[in-house]
Amino acid sequence: MSNSLFRTKNIDKIVAEGSDDSHGGGLKRVLTVKDLTFFGIAAILGAGSFSSLGGAVFNGGPGVIVLFIITGIACAFTAFCYSDFASRIPVAGSAYTYAYASFGEVFAWIIGWALIMEYSIGNIYVAYSWSDYFTSFLERMNVHLPAYLTTSYMEAKHAVAAGTSNEELQSAWNQSPVIAGLRFIIDLPALIINVLITYLVYRGVKESRNFSNLMVILKLGVVFLIILVGGYLVLNNGLTSNWIPENEEGVKSFMPNGFSGVMAAVAGVFFAYIGFDAVSVLAEESKNPQRDLPKGMIYSLVICTVIYILLTLVLTGAVHYQKFENVGDPLAFIFEKENLNVGWMQLLVAVCAVVAMTSVLLVFQMGQPRIWMSMSRDGLLPSVFQKIHPQYKTPSFSTIVTGLVVGVPILFTDKTFVLDFTSIATLFAFVLVCAGVLLLPRKAKEQGKFHLPFISSKYIFPILIMVSMALLHHFSKNYFADILKFDVDATQLTYNISAICFWTISLLLAVGAFIKNWSLIPLMGLVTCLYLLTGMTAMNWAWFGGWLLLGLVVYLFYGYKKSKLA
Repeated sequence: MSNSLFRTKNIDKIVAEGSDDSHGGGLKRVLTVKDLTFFGIAAILGAGSFSSLGGAVFNGGPGVIVLFIITGIACAFTAFCYSDFASRIPVAGSAYTYAYASFGEVFAWIIGWALIMEYSIGNIYVAYSWSDYFTSFLERMNVHLPAYLTTSYMEAKHAVAAGTSNEELQSAWNQSPVIAGLRFIIDLPALIINVLITYLVYRGVKESRNFSNLMVILKLGVVFLIILVGGYLVLNNGLTSNWIPENEEGVKSFMPNGFSGVMAAVAGVFFAYIGFDAVSVLAEESKNPQRDLPKGMIYSLVICTVIYILLTLVLTGAVHYQKFENVGDPLAFIFEKENLNVGWMQLLVAVCAVVAMTSVLLVFQMGQPRIWMSMSRDGLLPSVFQKIHPQYKTPSFSTIVTGLVVGVPILFTDKTFVLDFTSIATLFAFVLVCAGVLLLPRKAKEQGKFHLPFISSKYIFPILIMVSMALLHHFSKNYFADILKFDVDATQLTYNISAICFWTISLLLAVGAFIKNWSLIPLMGLVTCLYLLTGMTAMNWAWFGGWLLLGLVVYLFYGYKKSKLA
């Protein structure tokens, strides 16, 4: 049985199954490199910048820029790995399909199961954030919805139990009608936007493309305006001292909470990058996927990394980092009366945020059905998941199920849970993609196709690991002694165990690099993503482990027996 769990699919067979002549006539190939770049920007530049960025700044201060750079580098290496896979396997399925070709079926199933958390569960957070900004926009238009119709039940319950001072959450709980002994609290705007986006994706990729491109242009225009207006006011009003704020001990520092505070923001920062890999899911709708997919991913990643760094500089300059606690609309917050005091920018940002997060919902809602379609082709899911609509040429049943998977949990989850749950799943997928490229044989360079350049890691990678450890010991002499301590609180213990695992794996990879002479780019992607995982909490790991265990049960009782490779 162990051998059959790791049965792999031949790349030529995967490509043949994803051709235009199979599966109900195939998907429409209408996307160019510009469209793919715009889809990438639409996914990356959304809830991360307009919502989770506030919490990240509160944890890390101005130093969170360092984490954006680290995460951007990790995602850049990962993007090269995705690009290499996309050029070899230009079909829908993203990391799931790539894992099937490199690791084997059980890992393919695990990564497909994990991607549900990235696309579907991640879209729940985006829907919540969309609702926050949409409600804020309505308030400025003097349209007032009851608080119990604009927040989630769990968020209100947890906030009131913790003694929150947030008047909106208190109002939602205290003024909500009681039906059959339960308080009726529901985030109605989040549910409505999910239904509308599901319908749009159901209708077709061409319509989705045109809508997405328009929203990206509007979004980029307003984001650049925020950077220009905010940056000018920061410099003109002499607020640059906020970039080196005082911490609780009165010491001025670019990282007021230390590097541990910066790493505490990893879930929020990494969530900002979730989405660039969604471009790879659109392979079968791309005109020239082996050339355009890699370009779309890399272009969108570079553009958004620069924007995030500039936005963080503006935010941390405009307002002291400690004021961003529990701020869900940071880009609008900096223009409020007590901060930069630019009322028209507040309204503009609210409109832009609604547009931005609508485009994110669109891209993620397009990604999940195509992964399920690929899993169905392999027999791991029922055949109905690969059904293509005869008129719209979209995976119709999978799209409807995705809408339900996003919509139903909106009734009983909250933003904090969803944010942490999504980030760890995506990092896990990235780790497997980078590791998968290491297992693939080198390929000859072909005209018109992406080619991952080979850089020998035989000496470079071991030296990098040794130098990194030496620098850590030099600048933080107690670092390695501290992570070996187990008589600490639960949060520190989780980090210590993660750090020990990270350095152990890194040393093993250094030995492997010297012996096997692996390619440096996927190796760097692997090690940087593993490092980001050290910032995850024990609760993250517990929920993620439980989710994977549930997935394995489903696989063993259905997918293993029904697989076409069985």
